Amino acid sequence: MALSAEDFSVLDDLSSRLAGESVLAQTSRDDGLIPVFSLLSDCAQACAAEPVLTAAISAVRHPIEALLDEAHPFDEPTLGLLRRLVNWLPAALVAAREGRPSAPFAGAAPAAGSAPSAGAPAAATVRAENVDVLLNLNLDENRELLTEFHAEAIDHLQQIEAALLSLEHQLDDPEALNAIFRSFHTIKGVAGFLRLVPMHTLAHEVESLLDLARNQKLRLNSEIITQILLSRDALQALVGQITAALEHGRLPDQVVPVSHLIQKVRHFIATDGSAPPAAAPAAVEAPSPPLAPVVPLEFPAPATPPPQPALSAPAPISSGPAAEPAKPAGPAAAGPAAKNSSASTVRVNTEKLDSLMDVVGELVIVQSQLWESSRAATTGDGASALQRNVAQLSRITKELQHTAMSVRMIPVKPTFQKMERLARDLARDCGKKVAFLVTGEDTELDRTVVEEIGDPLVHMVRNALDHGLEPPADRRAHGKPEAGTLHLKAYHEGSHIVIELSDDGRGIDPDRILQKARKIGLVAPGVEMEREDILHLIFAPGFSTAEQVTAVSGRGVGMDVVRRNIERLRGKIEIETAVGTGSTFRIKLPLTMAIIDGLVVRVGADRFILPSTSVKMALRPAREALITVHGTGEALDLRGKILPLHRLHRQFGIAHAVENPWEGIVVVVEVSGKSKALLVDELLTKQEVVIKNLGSFLQELRGVAGGAILGDGAIALILDPGSLFQAA
Repeated sequence: MALSAEDFSVLDDLSSRLAGESVLAQTSRDDGLIPVFSLLSDCAQACAAEPVLTAAISAVRHPIEALLDEAHPFDEPTLGLLRRLVNWLPAALVAAREGRPSAPFAGAAPAAGSAPSAGAPAAATVRAENVDVLLNLNLDENRELLTEFHAEAIDHLQQIEAALLSLEHQLDDPEALNAIFRSFHTIKGVAGFLRLVPMHTLAHEVESLLDLARNQKLRLNSEIITQILLSRDALQALVGQITAALEHGRLPDQVVPVSHLIQKVRHFIATDGSAPPAAAPAAVEAPSPPLAPVVPLEFPAPATPPPQPALSAPAPISSGPAAEPAKPAGPAAAGPAAKNSSASTVRVNTEKLDSLMDVVGELVIVQSQLWESSRAATTGDGASALQRNVAQLSRITKELQHTAMSVRMIPVKPTFQKMERLARDLARDCGKKVAFLVTGEDTELDRTVVEEIGDPLVHMVRNALDHGLEPPADRRAHGKPEAGTLHLKAYHEGSHIVIELSDDGRGIDPDRILQKARKIGLVAPGVEMEREDILHLIFAPGFSTAEQVTAVSGRGVGMDVVRRNIERLRGKIEIETAVGTGSTFRIKLPLTMAIIDGLVVRVGADRFILPSTSVKMALRPAREALITVHGTGEALDLRGKILPLHRLHRQFGIAHAVENPWEGIVVVVEVSGKSKALLVDELLTKQEVVIKNLGSFLQELRGVAGGAILGDGAIALILDPGSLFQAA
């Protein structure tokens, strides 16, 4: 009598539970011995009508029963037999359900110390249908466990990448190797417990490879490290599916293939680390359709990675020196610091942080209103006491504001680490050698800025490698070392953070840029430009100096994206370059996106706020300094430099505003490296204001970045100089 659909459902469940127990089982320990025997007995009873299944289960059940009878723990042969059954059983159940014969179960354990024979390649063959399967998250039962695992997996994957990049420069670093091993071991164990088959199987194989390296039975090389990085990318893609399920309720609907990665890892294990031959992937028993590579070499190419938690604390099991490879300090010095950091931090939901910032913002508003009220009461002792109390409130408010801002701050280290990985992979693709240096990776930024700065940095690193650094032969011809240098650093400068990317390549030739700009019609023939303006032409949409389009660059979209993203963050970008020596791109960003230091101006009866970072100067112009340029309009002659003049009251239709510039104030504002003049009636004050969202109705208002509530309760619009002048 054939098995029923209900029988197969029971067997599938028992198989999954058996897989979880086998992952937790260890040699010389009896933990899980009784549950495994019980599950095997249930399996034997459920599949009694299938002789092949019954024989395989009995071949494992009898040794387990013998261990129980003699009160012995798991031994290596029995545990190996159990795990072979766990790997064989899912495919055997599928075959039985479809009414076709299954592969025979290898019930006899190999003799200890025996090596796989050359004539038996099946030992290293991966059956793709066993591992290339959808993640079964069982979200209703496992949501809480998956949430914890998801956060820890993100930390472990980040630490794996950092330690691998460090290990490539120092192959014998035991601390980095042990940290990578621990991270894969943790991911494997929890994935097995949650029955995430592809993650568990891939992490287990890589862990076996790393264990050989730890025990000095295998020598690591660049090929092996690349393979481990690709395996790590596949795990990240799988973690991304967990992210989508937890945050959006979207269960996995695409298979992330891992069998080809497992096949290559097993080849390295079998051949002591020698590179697999070109035909090695063909040994994978692939289903139809054929498998596609899971993750390309370029880091940004996979799907958007899962967002980092605002305060992602490393899991204690993997905290250690390997997590900070870029620091020159030795491993011993880094260990205690990493341990203390891990113990003193917690994960905080970003929604709670946003709520805290909103409350602090309201407190700042109330404090400023109270201050205005105290200024109105200027007589008697009561007024003096009120002012003292308000001064105390101001100090407390400022301290709370800074504390809340610091909670939002996260280090740029994860973003810098991604750039290091990107540079490594691109250098291999482009046939160039590069030494990637990182400084100031512990510098902290508002989490919103950290999330947004990644895309511009990707384009800048790609351009530096493709356009900036010369091929090794050209560098030798110019007396330079074969390996070019990319230096990414971050540091504080006043109320800003500065991110610099420097290279020692060929530099940017202004004459070549101007020639190309004239050729494509970006600059009219005969028009002369300053050097700084010429260099900023590289940010123009569609502009590229590449002779041909490649997979890396040449379409003229990268640097345009850089400028737009930086300006959206209220930042600016500067360029320093010397032909034949190299280039430096310097990005200046505000520390936080929640509070802005602004200049309050009045136009008619309305008040506006200009970001202080954009304001260069303010002056009352002389009548003769105002000129009209044919085809351009009004302009201001500022010490021989002609600046376009914009009237704010005309753009927003404000009545009763100053018409004559010499009766008002002209504010000189810098946008994208160019200065423009803005006419206002009066400068009122300079103060910090909390940025408020204007809502969906006013979301697309050109020239406005948000709103703010002033001390008297009035609302002022925060101007965005870039879109303001574009709209004008």
